[in-house]
Amino acid sequence: MDVLLKIIQVILSLSLLVLVHEFGHYITARIFRIRVEKFYLFFPPAIFKFKPKKSDTEFGIGCIPLGGFCKISGMIDESMDKEAMAKPPQPWEFRSRPAWQRIIVLAGGVLMNVVLAIVLYIAILFTWGEQYIKNDDVIYGIEVSPLAKEIGFENGDRILALDGNPAPDNFNEIHMDMLRDQVSRVTVLRDGDTVDIHIDPAYMPAMLNTPGMFGIRLPIAVGSLPDTSINAGADLRQGDRFLTAAGRPVCWHQDLQAVLADNAGSTVELRLLRGEDTVTVPVRVSGDGKIEVLLQRDISDITITDKEYSLLEAIPAGFMMTFTNIGHYVKELGLIFSPQTEAYKSVGSFIAIGSIFPSSWNWQIFWNITALLSIMLAVMNLLPIPALDGGHILFTLYEMITGRKPSDRFMEVAQMIGMFLLLMIMILAFGNDILRLFR
Repeated sequence: MDVLLKIIQVILSLSLLVLVHEFGHYITARIFRIRVEKFYLFFPPAIFKFKPKKSDTEFGIGCIPLGGFCKISGMIDESMDKEAMAKPPQPWEFRSRPAWQRIIVLAGGVLMNVVLAIVLYIAILFTWGEQYIKNDDVIYGIEVSPLAKEIGFENGDRILALDGNPAPDNFNEIHMDMLRDQVSRVTVLRDGDTVDIHIDPAYMPAMLNTPGMFGIRLPIAVGSLPDTSINAGADLRQGDRFLTAAGRPVCWHQDLQAVLADNAGSTVELRLLRGEDTVTVPVRVSGDGKIEVLLQRDISDITITDKEYSLLEAIPAGFMMTFTNIGHYVKELGLIFSPQTEAYKSVGSFIAIGSIFPSSWNWQIFWNITALLSIMLAVMNLLPIPALDGGHILFTLYEMITGRKPSDRFMEVAQMIGMFLLLMIMILAFGNDILRLFR
């Protein structure tokens, strides 16, 4: 059931993105009175199609749910309609229009994807607002993974700056900003002093594959006491915060583990904070250094910022969020095309896209992912690959600058090369997904 729900979300999200993208090409073509022969969601064979009266366009839905297309007369695209291109240019065709009009039609899909992202982010901010933890509110500092410790970070560090620039306000963005900007120096506050941690670029591949490199350090508390525990009869209550064990401070999980390991097979006294009172409880420690108590993180001291937006506030914030995420994604593409980062190994296909959707329906998450995918689709389509909008725009700009239009034969060959490159990217993406399934 979970897999089916993810598949439905992927198809619904990508269908919306494709419709909006192709509509951008369709509407700009119609504005310049360029004939659009077909407008399809999904690829043929068609399961439904119709052609309105007095219209040159056939609208339809295909049976292969992997995208869609808008076939514009006189344009060399994935259909590779050489027969039509061999005929003399007609006044209603794309190739008969001036270069500036053709660029607008080519960019129409990208523009509509950006507009969709803006609209979605405005709606998300107005409806749900923003919830995040500020970096300044991580008062106990970070909890480090083994990789972060190897790099030089320590539990309790508070991150101040990345390459001399103030750390992001949102704590959850710090790790990704370090990757996007390939940060080489992180300044932290450690025991009252500022310390610079220098990151060897060789760690970049490992950092890309360690999403939980930093956590928020939180005091530990009693979660629950199983009936089978050796301390089942002890006076331990949910929410009791650990202060000391055997007289040593144990506010943090690793400190408690160290004390218990030193006192394996004996009894120790725990000093706990219960509400506003301090209580002392003797507990038994097993031979392998455990008290058999389920622990929880005490988040009572952490402030979660919940920012609400009026419609007038959501509009500029939606624009800002869209263009900020465009900048982020451009940097992430830079990582993919940089071999030393090995970010190309993280490229994924529909399987990877499906994995980011939740197992239960959540409209806020669904629309957030759809907005991000819309940005990704827009940026990807601007890459200077011949089969993509960016490649066609590049050739049209060349024509405007030089005054020489590339021949139809050149465009056909370029289109085939571009389609081959896209096929190789798809093979890489599916290959990465398959490898991840067996890890």
